[in-house]
Amino acid sequence: MVTRKEVAELAGVSEATVSRVFNGVGPMKEETRQRVLDAAKTLDYHPNAIAQSFARRRSGNLGVVLPYVPKVHLFSTYYFSEVLSGIGAKVKEKGYDLLLIFRSPDQESDYNDVFRSQKVDACIILGASDTPLERQQLQRLEEGEHPFCLVNQHFAGERFNEVDADHTEGSYRAVKHLLDKGYNRIAFLNGSPQFSNSADRLEGYTRAMREAGMEPEQLAHLYFEGNYSRTSGYRAAAAVYERRREIDAVFAANDRMAIGLMQGLRELGWEAGRDVAVVGYDNSDAARVTDPPLTSVAVPFYEMGSLAAERLLMQLNGEPGGFRLKLDTELVIRQSCRKIAAEPR
Repeated sequence: MVTRKEVAELAGVSEATVSRVFNGVGPMKEETRQRVLDAAKTLDYHPNAIAQSFARRRSGNLGVVLPYVPKVHLFSTYYFSEVLSGIGAKVKEKGYDLLLIFRSPDQESDYNDVFRSQKVDACIILGASDTPLERQQLQRLEEGEHPFCLVNQHFAGERFNEVDADHTEGSYRAVKHLLDKGYNRIAFLNGSPQFSNSADRLEGYTRAMREAGMEPEQLAHLYFEGNYSRTSGYRAAAAVYERRREIDAVFAANDRMAIGLMQGLRELGWEAGRDVAVVGYDNSDAARVTDPPLTSVAVPFYEMGSLAAERLLMQLNGEPGGFRLKLDTELVIRQSCRKIAAEPR
């Protein structure tokens, strides 16, 4: 087994310097740090993880808190898989390990527990919802000066670390595209109201429709609600179809609901891209292979996960100040919102 002493001799530094490089302790010239890393690579030296943890007084883990929902295949959903891939790649690059922590959304849980047990040095929270209890727990984390970050969720009036996307502008552009193509009876299938991105998407939809001359009471009749699942989109199809003479397009707050809606409408004899225009949100892999392919708003979920991990680890290692990042979205146009060729039946 290669020792720290051998690495120090090859790099021309002291053993203490080798230790500081691998434990990330104290200031270090980049040239010296690189010499040590090159020597370690040449000798195939791997520091003892347990010894590193004691030296750093850290676990070496970045935690990711995920909602636990029975019977839901969380990792098959585009949003979670992309964000986790971005986090994982950045964590590996920075020499940390990733620890997944599941919590049930219907049970009281204290985020401070994961720090008290010293399982993680920092954590990223996915699937947070804007409820009084959630806010209280996040405020406790902040008061305890525990490094954490929210992804794809923001809390009005708070200064938590956040990496989000501009869902208001993304929704506005999607609805504006439909309006520009001649649709004017555009329904909105939104997700659960406890998520900030649901409110953001509603804001973008409402702004575009009001610019087109629609009044709030008219929009209320065009509003439907699901829970971001394909099943909820499928169930909404019956209500949309029942009012088909009042609707010529549907904007759905994510692709899973849009795809479920398209399936349900097809079974009722109403085809997306022929009888009604449908636009989704997320630009998931599934959007490319639906029949017809689904117009959707692309969200940089991978980049959001990567940035969240990078900025959080920088903060953990002494970078001053918090961060609140908002990334741009992009409308990807496909065949599901082409101009209607036939009158609604």
